[in-house]
Amino acid sequence: MKELHLFHLPALAEGQTALPDDEAAHAVRVLRMKAGDTLYATDGQGAFYETRLVAASAKACRVEIVEKTAQPPLWRGSIRIAVAPTKNMDRTEWLAEKGTEIGCDAFYFLNCRNSERRVLKTERIERIVVSAVKQSHKARKPEVGEMEAFGQFVARPFAGQKFIAHCHEAGGDTRPLLKDVVSDTEDTLVLIGPEGDFTPDEVAAAEAAGFRSVSLGRSRLRTETAALAAIHTMYLAKAL
Repeated sequence: MKELHLFHLPALAEGQTALPDDEAAHAVRVLRMKAGDTLYATDGQGAFYETRLVAASAKACRVEIVEKTAQPPLWRGSIRIAVAPTKNMDRTEWLAEKGTEIGCDAFYFLNCRNSERRVLKTERIERIVVSAVKQSHKARKPEVGEMEAFGQFVARPFAGQKFIAHCHEAGGDTRPLLKDVVSDTEDTLVLIGPEGDFTPDEVAAAEAAGFRSVSLGRSRLRTETAALAAIHTMYLAKAL
């Protein structure tokens, strides 16, 4: 995309051409766009659009579609991360932003035994993800899941590879590095625990549900750093 300003208009996928209030305000009040101007957008579902503004006011902003272009896949399979949100929400928001910029299909949030945050409002995470999609010129918006109890989450069916990254080394550390076992074609999901790590019981429950224990390396990482490292490792393996 050559344009600096990319709009997120999910309704375009269904042929609806009215801009949401926040995007209309940005187009008209911030960018001073007017009827007849070209507006570039993504539906967040894999397509870019060249459109023309046919109505341009902060209260009623509407476009007509000039051209729709599918964005080719940027990586193979899917990249999914499930993480215990940090006590400081800025760190979780940073993860959502940077993970989207690198390449991620889904952010899930876990309520673990050692979690420092038990409640998560995803509305702001959604806004940050949308902003990162536009900034990085991607045509697909990652899924943002609601916080879920760890045991309930790992019992859900997931296609493809399933990993749990942790720091437990009891009985000798036999965990492979994620980079050595991640598939370059399969869907992949990685679990990242809170600052206090997953408990041994949680690791055992995940392994019983089909998750494989892995390491992200010898360095001790903060939760959001570990999650971003996992996303980047998956991306590098799958990138086209």
